Amino acid sequence: MFLSVKEMEVRKVRFEETFQPGEIDFSSDAVTQSGPLRAEGVAELLANTDGEIRIKGRLSVTLEAECDRCLGRAQFHLDTGFDLFYRPSETLVVEPEVAIDEGEAEIGFYAGLGMELEDILREQVVLLLPLQRVCSADCKGICPVCGRNRNETSCNCRVEPANDRWNALREISRG
Repeated sequence: MFLSVKEMEVRKVRFEETFQPGEIDFSSDAVTQSGPLRAEGVAELLANTDGEIRIKGRLSVTLEAECDRCLGRAQFHLDTGFDLFYRPSETLVVEPEVAIDEGEAEIGFYAGLGMELEDILREQVVLLLPLQRVCSADCKGICPVCGRNRNETSCNCRVEPANDRWNALREISRG
């Protein structure tokens, strides 16, 4: 859905969209959409600004990724609101080094006649994903010796301490 600045000059643009898996590409972030992404909200051109747009709404989606510990499937349900501000990219002053305040760090930029809602939603979903993607908080991971998934089967492997080549230097510093 294209959010047109021209249309926002006349009225607020309301949206209530559902995107099925595959309609928004998350493959570069190593996640797959396992259910519909639902988004609703409103986009408006703010008065007395130089083309600043506010997009406020809510999104809900379920995603899957590979667990960082056991390599199984980890599922994440995201259901959150968003309140975003965008300025035309023409207002961006290009200088070699610019100091920005905290408020400016939360403003995005758009070029042309508007923005694609899909791009905005994709960005929000990626920002909401956890940095460490695990299937559960108590995931035991993979055994570093035999490679078995410790959530599925137990093993009697023992992890030997690494060859500590720096031990001799530690002894000297203590003596």
